[in-house]
Amino acid sequence: MLIKGQVAIITGAASKRGLGLATARLFAEHGARVAILDLDLAAAKEAAASLKGRGHMALKCDVTNPNHCLKAVERILARFGRIDILANIAGITSPQRIMEVDAATYDRIFDINMRGTLHMTQAVVPVMRPQKSGSIVNMSSVSAQRGGGVFGGSHYAAAKGAVLGYTKACARELGPDNIRVNAICPSLINTDITGGALTPARLAEINATIPMGRPGEASEVAGCCLFLASSLSSYVTGSEIDINGGSHIH
Repeated sequence: MLIKGQVAIITGAASKRGLGLATARLFAEHGARVAILDLDLAAAKEAAASLKGRGHMALKCDVTNPNHCLKAVERILARFGRIDILANIAGITSPQRIMEVDAATYDRIFDINMRGTLHMTQAVVPVMRPQKSGSIVNMSSVSAQRGGGVFGGSHYAAAKGAVLGYTKACARELGPDNIRVNAICPSLINTDITGGALTPARLAEINATIPMGRPGEASEVAGCCLFLASSLSSYVTGSEIDINGGSHIH
């Protein structure tokens, strides 16, 4: 077990086909006690109950609200006494074209994808610093690297690009505290985030551009999260790990 006895927070982990729950399941299989944070408390409780082992917990948390994040961390500390891993997976996308982007959508994309990452990081760093240990995994996207992806528009690419810059700056600042901060950049993954917007014909077109000939699976992203959370990556920080089947090689 790679992270046995460690305490992991995973945001946005209640969706049954999402990256967060896949990561939570793999973390639990490798011995972690997992705190699932999500806007949907009932779904978060169901997700936590589905994990291997005992002692997991579920909390309602709006990551765009810094007070929610601080209170969630307080409750997790009260129960477990420490926090070793934070996986900032909560996120949304939007396909609007440049001239279609409205202020409300722009704010929401940045609030959840970037500010949520900021708020949760600020909530856990004061816990990790005295421990002189911790791993933070942020969810970026291939959109940040190539200027747009399959589904996300320019505002989504900008938000995920901000996550990359933030990840690298945090890694530089927190390195002396032995807190590692890394980002994952998936391309199209077989989840519900696109809301069924991809037709079979469009999916076939996309698959033809991927050297491996298929979208990724949530479990494959989870495996990378586990690597970055565990001691296998003990000298890895400030990195961006590509999970794209070869669709973007740089």
